[in-house]
Amino acid sequence: MTMWKKMIFGLMIVFALGMPSVLQAQEPLEPPVVDQIFRKLGRGISNVAFGVVEFPFTVNRVNFEEGGFAACTYGVIRGVYDVLVREIVGIVEILTFLAPLPGCTDIPNSPAWGYGPLLKPEWILTPAQNKYNFVYFIEDVIEAQ
Repeated sequence: MTMWKKMIFGLMIVFALGMPSVLQAQEPLEPPVVDQIFRKLGRGISNVAFGVVEFPFTVNRVNFEEGGFAACTYGVIRGVYDVLVREIVGIVEILTFLAPLPGCTDIPNSPAWGYGPLLKPEWILTPAQNKYNFVYFIEDVIEAQ
């Protein structure tokens, strides 16, 4: 038994010494495909679950850019349209999260296939759109404590 223990311990030391050189030789050039797939699925679920939030954001944006009358007419119509587009894109991303789609890469005007967003902005609420702290981010809550 002690001879087997010594052999196993020796193999463990050999593998432990050889492992860092193998790990240092590999550098990922882009995020793994699995991460891109799960990001696409999460984006689709977010778009379906929170697509309705697009309506007040659109009306508010039109109000800021064009004024109150435009927000009451054009903003409402554009908000309904944006909600429908966001919901449909979310359903498409959920149904096709395992498959790359053409033109969905981070490279602009690229015909390549990828797992990138079909709609810009990628998420409904981005830090650039959260000017008035409409939604509190986890980082802000952690820093406040």
